[in-house]
Amino acid sequence: MVSRHSFHIVDYVVFGATILISLGIGLYFALSGGRQKTTSEFMVGGRSMKFLPVALSLMVSFESSIMMLGYPAEVYVYGAQLFIKLFGFMAAFLICRVLMIPLIHPLKLTSAYEYLDGRFKSRTVRQLGTTLGALSYIFYMGIVLFGPAIALEAVTGFPQEGSIFLVAAAAIVYTAMGGLKAVIWTDVFQAVVMFAGMLAVIIKGTIDAGGIKAVWTTAAKGGRLNFFNFDFDPTVRHTFWGLLLGTFARSSGLVFNQSTIQRVCSTPTLAAAKKVMLIVSPAFWITLTVALIEGVVAYAYYVNVGCDPLESGQIQNPNQIIPFMVMDIFRGLPGMPGLFLAALFSASLSTISSGLSSLSAMTWEDVLKPRLPNVSDFTATVIAKVSVVAFGFLSCGVAILISFIGGTLTQIATSVLSAFNGPLCGLFIIASLCPWANAKGAIAGAVVSAALMMWLCAGATFSGATRPTPWLPPAPTDQCSVDNMTSLIMNTTGLMTSTTELHDVTTVGAVAEPVTGISVIYTLSYLWLAAVGIAVVVIVAFFVSWATGFNRDGNLDPRHVIYLSDVIRNIFTRGKKTNTDEKLVKQGSINTIVIGLEPGPAAETELPLLATTINNGLDPAHINQAKN
Repeated sequence: MVSRHSFHIVDYVVFGATILISLGIGLYFALSGGRQKTTSEFMVGGRSMKFLPVALSLMVSFESSIMMLGYPAEVYVYGAQLFIKLFGFMAAFLICRVLMIPLIHPLKLTSAYEYLDGRFKSRTVRQLGTTLGALSYIFYMGIVLFGPAIALEAVTGFPQEGSIFLVAAAAIVYTAMGGLKAVIWTDVFQAVVMFAGMLAVIIKGTIDAGGIKAVWTTAAKGGRLNFFNFDFDPTVRHTFWGLLLGTFARSSGLVFNQSTIQRVCSTPTLAAAKKVMLIVSPAFWITLTVALIEGVVAYAYYVNVGCDPLESGQIQNPNQIIPFMVMDIFRGLPGMPGLFLAALFSASLSTISSGLSSLSAMTWEDVLKPRLPNVSDFTATVIAKVSVVAFGFLSCGVAILISFIGGTLTQIATSVLSAFNGPLCGLFIIASLCPWANAKGAIAGAVVSAALMMWLCAGATFSGATRPTPWLPPAPTDQCSVDNMTSLIMNTTGLMTSTTELHDVTTVGAVAEPVTGISVIYTLSYLWLAAVGIAVVVIVAFFVSWATGFNRDGNLDPRHVIYLSDVIRNIFTRGKKTNTDEKLVKQGSINTIVIGLEPGPAAETELPLLATTINNGLDPAHINQAKN
C-alpha cells in the first residue's frame, strides 16, 4: 500500500515503551504478593481488588480497536447516528447495577457459568453456556486483533499477520505471568495511554480543520450529524429504534459476561461492586463519545484539505481512516504517531488480556475442574496459565479469517458476535428473571437460538443479500496531488482495490437488486440480531418448560433468581424493610435480604455475613448468633 509518511525512531520508542511497561506490570505481579500460585489469586485477584482500578479495567475491556477504529470509520462514511447507541449501553449498565450485581456478587463466583449450574442444577446447561461464551470470546479477540493490524499496515506497511501475533504475544505473556491483577493494572495504564492518544488526535485535528465551529459546521453540511431516523423498517441499517433497543439487547451480553462477572466478584464487598458499575456507565459513555467525535473531526479535516483518502484510493478500508489522518496531522511531530499507535495497541491489549483471563478461568472452573477433582491448586494454576497461551494463538487464527470479511469493525463485531451473545444472553435472562424456566427449556432455547443465529449471521455476512446502505457524499478530492491520485491505479502490492471495486455496493445512489425467497431474512439490520437471539431463547424455553411441567418450586434456589416484585417494591419503599421482607427472609431468599437491607455501611458489612449464613444452610434467625 502506498503511504506518504513513515514512522520516526521516536515513534517506535514510544510504542515500544508501552509494550514494555505492560510486560513489566505482568512481571511485577508474577514476583510479588502470592506470586499467582493459587487459582483464587490468578483468576479473581484474591477477591481483594479496589473498585476504581476494577472499574477502569472493565471499561477498557469493552473499548478496543473496534472503538478506536470502527466508531470513527462509521461516522466518516455513514454519519454520527451511532451516538444513539450510547443510550442503549447506559441503560444496560444501570440495569446491571440494580439487578445483576446484587444477584451475582454474594455467590462469589469464579466462572459466570457456575451460576447456570446452580440455577438449573444441570451441568449440561453450564457446559452449553461455557461453549457459547468461549466461542464469543475467541471471535471477539480475533476481531480486536485485526484492528491494530490494519492500522499498522496503513501507516507503516507492516504486514497484518505480524501485527496480529505481536499484540497477541504481548497480551499472552503478561496475562500468563501476572493473572487478573496484572490484567487490571495494565488496563489502568493502558486506559491513560488510550485517552491521551484519542484526545491528541481530536485536538490537533480540530486545529488543522479550522477550529471547533468549522468542524461542526462542515460535518453538518456533509450530512454527518444525522442523529435521528425514526423509520420502523428493521432492514434499514441504522434507525433510532435499532440503535437504541438493538444496542440495549446487545449490551446485555456485556452484563452477563465472564469479564464483567469475574471483575465484579474480585471486589471484596457488594458496595464496592456497585461502585464499579456506577463508574463504568458514565466512563463508557465518555470514551465512546470521544471516539465518535474523532470521526467527525476526520471528515472535517479532509474536507478542509480537499483530499478524501478513501475516494482518492490512498486507503482501501474505512477502518484505516484515523491512522491515516494521524500520519497527516502529526507530520513533523515525531512521537505523536507513536502515541496514537500505542493508544490503539493499548486498547486492544486490554481487551485481549481480559479475554484470555476469562477463558482461562472458564477452562479450569467449567471444563477441567469437575473432571480433575484431585489436582492441587498449584497445578490447576499452571493449567490455567497454559490455557492462556493456547487461546491466544487460537485467536490469532480467527483474526486472519476476519480479514476476509468486509465492512467497518463495528458492523463486523456486532454481526459475528450476535451469533453467540444473543443465545447466551437469553440463557442468563431466563435463568435470572424467569422462575418458571427449567433445565430442559433452557437447553432447547439456547440450542435452537444458537443454530438459528449462526445461520442468520453467516447468511447476512456472506450471502450479499443484506440491504446496501449508501455511503454519505465523500470529502472532495480536487486538492489531491498527483502522487495521491496515482495510488488509485497502483496495485502492485496486491493490497489495494480500485475505486469501483471499493464502492460497488456503497456508492451514493446505488440500486440493489430485489431480494426474494428465504434470503429476505438476511436483510435484517445487524443491530437486531442479538435481540432476535434473545427472543428465540425465551420463546422456545417457555414452550418446552410448559410441555415438561415448568420448574418445580422445590427445585429452585431463591438465591439464583431475581424477583422483580421485590425490586419494584424496594424502589417505592426506598430500601426500608417490610413485613413481606421478613416472611421472605424466613424462606431463605438472599435477593430479598439484599433488597431489604438499609443502604449504608451496615448493609456493606452485613451482606457477606447474611450470604454466608444462608449458604451454610442456617436459619436467618440465627444471624445475630453468627455475628457473635
